[in-house]
Amino acid sequence: MDTATLIFVYNADSGLVNTLLDIGHKIVSPQTYACNLCAITHSTFSMRDEWKQFVAGLGVPIEFLHRDEIAKQYGMRDVELPAVFRKNNDALETWITREEINRCHSLGDLEQLIRTRLRQG
Repeated sequence: MDTATLIFVYNADSGLVNTLLDIGHKIVSPQTYACNLCAITHSTFSMRDEWKQFVAGLGVPIEFLHRDEIAKQYGMRDVELPAVFRKNNDALETWITREEINRCHSLGDLEQLIRTRLRQG
């Protein structure tokens, strides 16, 4: 996959207040939580160790951004999130769509999707 960077974008905003609201939502009503990427890759309070190890072993540059950060850094406001983008020479293209992420029911499903996509190039 050359030197392209994978940018994982959560369907949630950054910041302490937003994080606390997200934690509360996950606890009170996890079935209505709007970010499957967050739900799969994070426990209630932090990123899952298995996920950290998986992305560290991918051998490609990785970034994690929130909805407000992708808007600020790349001017992308009307995108369906969560999603994974591939950044090549400052151009972003959708690499994994919201629908694909939402079809993942476990961390293993997401990891398999990413492995398959990496093999495809």
